[in-house]
Amino acid sequence: MATPLTADRLLAALRAEGVDVVEHEAWRTHNRNHKGAWGPVHGVMIHHTVSSGSAASVELCHRGHATLPGPLCHGVIDKAGTVHLVGNGRANHAGGGDPAVLERVIAEDYGDRPPAPREHDGSAGAVDGNARFYGFECVNLGDGEDPWPAAQLDAIERVSAAICRAHGWGARSVVGHLEWSDWKVDPRGFTMPSLRERVAARLRAPASGAGKGGGTSGGRPAGGDVSTPSHHPFPGAAFFTGRTSSPVITAMGRRLVAEGCSAYSVGPGPRWTEADRRSYAAWQRKLGFRGGDADGVPGRTSWNALKVPYTK
Repeated sequence: MATPLTADRLLAALRAEGVDVVEHEAWRTHNRNHKGAWGPVHGVMIHHTVSSGSAASVELCHRGHATLPGPLCHGVIDKAGTVHLVGNGRANHAGGGDPAVLERVIAEDYGDRPPAPREHDGSAGAVDGNARFYGFECVNLGDGEDPWPAAQLDAIERVSAAICRAHGWGARSVVGHLEWSDWKVDPRGFTMPSLRERVAARLRAPASGAGKGGGTSGGRPAGGDVSTPSHHPFPGAAFFTGRTSSPVITAMGRRLVAEGCSAYSVGPGPRWTEADRRSYAAWQRKLGFRGGDADGVPGRTSWNALKVPYTK
């Protein structure tokens, strides 16, 4: 059980996990919150779109259709592994499902898979999954023959791990639509137990931020020397607590200015100062951190989201 992530914290978590993200048309305020609760949230639900093509699938999931208005999920994961954010808040993706499944997901006490669902939309005992799960639609025809490229499966794993990591959940908080409602078959073409195994393995290590390429993924640059990162890796909190002087701090300060989080009267410069701390605290608050989590000392998640250009 958890309060849903703010849009900024969701974006930061995805980028810290190395997800290649595209933000679409007013996704931060696009939701169905006027129709019911959004939260507390308990897990991540994976679907397939029964469609082809990134643009058409994103459009469908963003707008929905006459009988089911959008957003139909929070993000669309295309075959290239790009995650298109289309909604933030309640979305029409899960529908009614089995309360026994919800209880087991909350407790994370099942084995390879949750109990076989017995409830669905219209069942007297069904519970509202739209209030309780993040939803991601994956571009696939859902016929059991349409392939799942490695880049797409990697993105599904990273998205799932990013949200679990942000909430402190384990891999058993990730479920398929077919595990939630007894008349659904998605996702079809890979198994949820195998996905949870990959998510669990990823969660055993720190978020690497290493994606499939450069740019928004925070990984290596496309082409060129693959030994040089495009963004400076997190140097550790201790780097900022002493009398540190480094071009990394100058690069960080310039990124904070670009993000509208400047408390500088002069600078930024290479030596860590109180102005750097106040500027970084503003960045943490922008991401949704509060209290002691927004103390101005960089942490791994906020640092990876800032994407400080690499300097030698």
